Amino acid sequence: MRIRHSHALLGLIALACGGGAAPMPPVATDPPGPEREPVELADAPAPPAEAAAPAPPAPPAAAVAPPQVAGLDTVRAGRFDNGRMWTFENPPSDYLRGTYGIDADSVWFRRARLGALRIPGCSASFVSGEGLVLTNHHCAREHISAVSREGESLLDDGFYAESMEEERTIAEFEADRLIAIRDVTAEMDAALEGINEPQARSQARESAEEEIAAGISEEYGGEDAGFEVEMVSLYNGGRTSAYIFRRYTDVRMVMAPELSVGYFGGDPDNFTYPRYALDFSFLRVYEDGDPLDTSENFFRWSETGVERGDAVFMIGNPGSTSRIQTVAELEFRRDVSDKGLLAFVNNRIDALEAFYEMDPEAGEAMDLRNSIFSLINTQEAYGGILRGLHDPVILAKRRDQERAFQEALEADPELDAEYGGLIARMAELQEQKAGQAGGFGSFLAFASPDYESAALSRALFAFQYANGSRAGAPAEALEGVMESLREVPDQPPALQELLLAARLRDIEASYGADSPLATSLLGGRSAEDVAASIVAESVLADSARAVEAVPSGGVGMGDPAMQLFGTLISGIGPFQQALGPISAQEEQIAAALGRARFEVYGTDVPPDATFSLRISDGVVSEYEYNGTFAPVVTTFYGLYDRHYSHVSGGTGDGEWDLPGRWLDPPGDPDLSTPMNFVSTNDIIGGNSGSPLVNADLELVGLAFDSNTEGLSGEYIFLTDRARAVSVDVRGILEALEEVYLAERIVEELRGEGS
Repeated sequence: MRIRHSHALLGLIALACGGGAAPMPPVATDPPGPEREPVELADAPAPPAEAAAPAPPAPPAAAVAPPQVAGLDTVRAGRFDNGRMWTFENPPSDYLRGTYGIDADSVWFRRARLGALRIPGCSASFVSGEGLVLTNHHCAREHISAVSREGESLLDDGFYAESMEEERTIAEFEADRLIAIRDVTAEMDAALEGINEPQARSQARESAEEEIAAGISEEYGGEDAGFEVEMVSLYNGGRTSAYIFRRYTDVRMVMAPELSVGYFGGDPDNFTYPRYALDFSFLRVYEDGDPLDTSENFFRWSETGVERGDAVFMIGNPGSTSRIQTVAELEFRRDVSDKGLLAFVNNRIDALEAFYEMDPEAGEAMDLRNSIFSLINTQEAYGGILRGLHDPVILAKRRDQERAFQEALEADPELDAEYGGLIARMAELQEQKAGQAGGFGSFLAFASPDYESAALSRALFAFQYANGSRAGAPAEALEGVMESLREVPDQPPALQELLLAARLRDIEASYGADSPLATSLLGGRSAEDVAASIVAESVLADSARAVEAVPSGGVGMGDPAMQLFGTLISGIGPFQQALGPISAQEEQIAAALGRARFEVYGTDVPPDATFSLRISDGVVSEYEYNGTFAPVVTTFYGLYDRHYSHVSGGTGDGEWDLPGRWLDPPGDPDLSTPMNFVSTNDIIGGNSGSPLVNADLELVGLAFDSNTEGLSGEYIFLTDRARAVSVDVRGILEALEEVYLAERIVEELRGEGS
């Protein structure tokens, strides 16, 4: 799953999904994690024992009338519509024992937890006793580029360190291992008792979290001792846990295949199946200069792999889901926020691709290919999310779920008194937000260094500096603004023009070409003409000139970039002012509904994903598609067929081209070896790189994608055709042994000579 979004997209996605008001003008919005890295999956035919397991009360229904589609009144919510992303503080021991017949005791869950890792935007796992780590190629892609030396292109050519001495250090990399969990709900409830005003409650919660985290951190010796404490809010704040991580910062690149193999099929095959991608890479964690001793807690490599019907367990860090959002919130996303987000992404892809085609050398220097890959992944994911939101059956299931939840509240006088009207109140807030629809498509990721023209980003800080100077702000505050201005990266003029024009088109499309804001910004000219004149004439288009001119007062409101920003403020300001109170109320209601759900369903219904460690159960299973069946596994035969069918047919554009070493491999690979397989595990962005293990905690697969049928998994976990797609460990081992001649890694994975 390329369910990974760039960091700059994260805040963007949170905003688009109704997570709050737009960023204030002086703040850059760095989107989540679309990796919320888009989403994934659903589960298909469940094992027979699962059907017999006692079902918890059916969760959530809506006050909105369903669309007039025949038969929708008979649609019912499923037992696992809220998913199977179980937490480690409430491990589903009895459920796994009853469903799969495995003895999942505390020792089993401890081994599962300590074998897993969280890395930036993704998941990973230890696969040897010497700190060897397995994750996806696409999770390490930017780091493969970063460790390339002059004259090298490791992203295209691949990398293999033949000895530990040749393993290359990855700068500014963190790998977190969850070593302990502490339930701090009681402390949080005590800190918030009697505080009902939304803003005050939010501030009190933030202060309490910081205080609790600081106290626990001190117990472990703090960050200097290599520990990190993270407060994890579950059930929208209904429960709170403190996660204590051992953080490793000495991580080195060991092996990665070529991009054309790791991303085989490219964008056309993304979110599809059958797949033929070897989306893997190996890293190694070091401590005090030596490989980390993980001999007690790592996932041993399975030699036998999987077969149809096998139970498999995914252990990773799903990024973000919204399965307990109300139906009204989902409808707002469908009609306004997610729709605007997808338009934003489309515009930025067009801009970045246009520049890359114009100047590939500069594009490579700026690592634009990785930025474009991330955006295209988000584009495809949100296209699937929106298709699901337009599916009347999915919304009917969510309405039935919401109805059952509302009835459960009304059946208990105490719960009804406290929570009974909250679903209706949330619907009212969505109607109020709809009145600000134009802003949701206009101001996403404002001033983000990845998606904004540098001239406009600098105008924001120049505006702040000028206002601060007039107000007599202290020197250190002004210096902070200047530091932010200096950090705005330089961009070639052509790229600035493309990005600035994209922003203007966002506004024109969202508010309307004849709206006062669009008219003021464009003045009858095209977005491209306005952007070109600003970049050509503004001092702020150049970093050195801007840094010199701003503190000396050489940039006034007569500067064209400042004029543009001044006009934008007239739109951003009212948008923020309108959404601020709504967002605070939404947050408070969502937290209350989370507490209510926990009161009704307890831990029988897992909480939404929070990029915290979860375990998801599933089975290896085919599914119906395109009038036939998708196979459980794909093989190397299919890889070569895909290559030769496209290349020899003259229809390929490089997406299915294999590199030279694969066309004439040094070894003798067995072409019947499985490469990828599908299973019914619950997966979403952030799960990329998650290990799939069997009941004996042996590694059988590496999660990397969802099929397109599973993209609605962001807000509902379906159980028919949606699948998680994983790299088969047998395929990885065959490639290492017969194509890359990486005997050192093969021996380490097999436990030979160690």
